[in-house]
Amino acid sequence: MFLGAGSAGVGVAKQIVDFFVKEGMTEDEAKACFYLVDTKGLVTADRGDRLAAHKVYFARHDNNGQQFKTLEEVVDHVKPTMLMGLSTLGGVFTPEILKKMADNNKQPIIFPLSNPSANSECDFKSAITHTDGRALFASGSPFPSFSFKNSAGETSTYYPGQGNNMYVFPGIGLGTILSKAVEVTDSMIYAAADALSTSLTTEELDRGLLYPEITRIREVSVAVARGVIRAAQEAKVDRETAIRTFTDSDLDSWIKSKMYNPHSEVNSLEREVGILLSSIGRMNGTSNGDISPRGEDQGSKL
Repeated sequence: MFLGAGSAGVGVAKQIVDFFVKEGMTEDEAKACFYLVDTKGLVTADRGDRLAAHKVYFARHDNNGQQFKTLEEVVDHVKPTMLMGLSTLGGVFTPEILKKMADNNKQPIIFPLSNPSANSECDFKSAITHTDGRALFASGSPFPSFSFKNSAGETSTYYPGQGNNMYVFPGIGLGTILSKAVEVTDSMIYAAADALSTSLTTEELDRGLLYPEITRIREVSVAVARGVIRAAQEAKVDRETAIRTFTDSDLDSWIKSKMYNPHSEVNSLEREVGILLSSIGRMNGTSNGDISPRGEDQGSKL
């Protein structure tokens, strides 16, 4: 269920529909999984208002004439497995709605993606406490981790996920550039998402994380770039033909060698400046780093 049926929300939903189709569902089967809710309630074909063009694709036809005006009514009717928030309405995933999600699902998926945190449909603490610690959570804005004792008396530390494009954009750009792709295909985007989903370490999985630690972004970006490059090769949109036969291990090493590293830039710049100063000294007939044509200190003039 998507709360927020603007062009951005519909775009996200369509992207997931396309992924479901790629995984083997028919378009109708995939589309039927989605229920969109806007300020007037569940988006249906017979609601009585004139739907914006981008909403028509997801308008429901199976409501049997019933209209559901509030998010809570729709949750009661649909019993969704996932709540996706793209509404910018802060706190609209209320404790009551979160509890309903927990009643209907062993692990309810709660993704309040609106930014900034004031616009988040709920915060991490609410999602965890009102689902008895069972929510699979990711937000658009960051939230702190915290400890919580569930109904079984078990105390655990919970870590929020942040569903942010920062995890894939560096790798998508890098893989596209390094493969010299002539276009960015849908398959390259899907490959980036798949690479991200499989890049978590065992420790991160044991902690219940949905996304890798952001401190590993360079390592994750290598995996994402590799996925993008392989997808570009499969789609035959790559022009860097020399790397097509690389093993994944060799490709990872090659990608790492091409990555910009800000920590090495100072040393690189110092070497370049040293070479430049030495060449100036040679042109002026001096040595040992003395760049003055008369051997005097010219530092203030430089």
